[in-house]
Amino acid sequence: MPVMQETAPCPTRRHDDYRERVIRRDEIDRYLSAGRDFIDDDSIERELSAAKADDAARVRDILAKSLAVETLEPAETAVLLQVTDPGLRGEMEAVALAIKRKVYDNRIVTFAPMYISSHCVNRCRYCGFSADNDQQRRRILTMDEIKAEAAAMCGRDGHKRVMAVYGEHPTSGAEFIADSLRAIYSVEVPTRRGKANVRRINVNAAPMSIGGLKTIQAAGIGTFQVFQETYRHDTYARMHPRDTIKGDYGWRITCMHRAFDAGIDDVGLGVLFGLTDWKFEVMGLVTHARELERYAGIGPHTLSVPRLHAASGSEISRQSPSPFSDDNFLHAVTVLRLAVPCAGLIVTARETAALRDRCVDVGITQMDASTRIGVGAYASRQVEQEIDKQQFLLGDGRTLEELICDLARRGIITSFCTAGYRCGRTGSCIMDALKTGKEGKFCKVNAVLTFREWLDDFASPEALRICEPVLQSELAAIQAQMPRFYPSVKEHYDRIAAGERDLFF
Repeated sequence: MPVMQETAPCPTRRHDDYRERVIRRDEIDRYLSAGRDFIDDDSIERELSAAKADDAARVRDILAKSLAVETLEPAETAVLLQVTDPGLRGEMEAVALAIKRKVYDNRIVTFAPMYISSHCVNRCRYCGFSADNDQQRRRILTMDEIKAEAAAMCGRDGHKRVMAVYGEHPTSGAEFIADSLRAIYSVEVPTRRGKANVRRINVNAAPMSIGGLKTIQAAGIGTFQVFQETYRHDTYARMHPRDTIKGDYGWRITCMHRAFDAGIDDVGLGVLFGLTDWKFEVMGLVTHARELERYAGIGPHTLSVPRLHAASGSEISRQSPSPFSDDNFLHAVTVLRLAVPCAGLIVTARETAALRDRCVDVGITQMDASTRIGVGAYASRQVEQEIDKQQFLLGDGRTLEELICDLARRGIITSFCTAGYRCGRTGSCIMDALKTGKEGKFCKVNAVLTFREWLDDFASPEALRICEPVLQSELAAIQAQMPRFYPSVKEHYDRIAAGERDLFF
């Protein structure tokens, strides 16, 4: 297998013309109103200042709206962000968990990131991949290496969802991304009882033109994920040099409008908490979600809450400009679940196991495990973290089986389901189903089927002992809640137990 050598960064001046080729001014301006984007910093600050802390009656009225699965107004979000009373915080957390169970049922979806390229033309001040960072040992995987990564991820740990991650660079543009998606989907690995493959690939990449987005959409992209990093305009300018692609706030803030226009109907938003006031960033996320609802009729499929962590060559990453405590983190996750109740909420292995487990109690829906963020780290079995070979340092080193068992001990089932996307339950279809609770029923069924598959193919005897009671409890719940549907479910379940794979509703 050919091996791509680690290299030093290219001089940034070589990419000045690349910036001019990438950014399409007409694909920014069409989404602006009177030349302005939809994030109004002054308005956000006024709403935060006007919100009254600990107005119990007002808070409970807002919680009732959240429980009805309605997206909150920014002013309503601001009220929840200002709550300090422990009792009210407790009520908020209880409602957040109730919403999660109402919309997504009793399950956590798992995935793993696959870092495919660490070459980048940008010079973000907090990122290990910055083009100015001569400490970073960079790689871009060949197609054979990408297939090896996919084989390791689905064949060793049993992952069926991958988040493919790319730096912004001429060598990893839309055509390369599309080829890499096809390479990942082509891999099939024999297992103990059947076969394993990656069934859904989400993509974390740079904003693209509508044409580029159509290219990756045709290759079978799942969710297209782009984080604004920070919504505050002046902070954004300080963190992203103006002469870089990422330095153009308008190009980034309008990228999801282009994604919808390119036919990608599942998008994921996020910010990098720790660059500015965390309450402002939550308001920015909610404002962005509402703007997408206005423009496309549907909000984001997922929201992510990464926090600034130590990165190679970055002093800012070691001394956060705006401290963001674990309690702030939990408060932010709670408010996001309440404010955008249909969105999936992702907390990654950047954070510690203890904090992630606590976030399960306030409504997160997705977690990664067996996570490696070095380029090529799965196939090479890289275990120790090397800061100069990855974007940042991780906080939770649990394997997928360890996470699954920890969840099972709490009575939570792990789901590997990708059925909704392949059945066309995406975009507005899935959002409508989530609001009514219908998607949760499909999710419960498919979680049971995929969990049976994973247990038979990958689980150790100890994991089987811990997880089997949870699986049987969920199967019994389906029989009780959906008696007419249950015979079909049981027929699929028995076929999977007999060795068939990838059956779903």
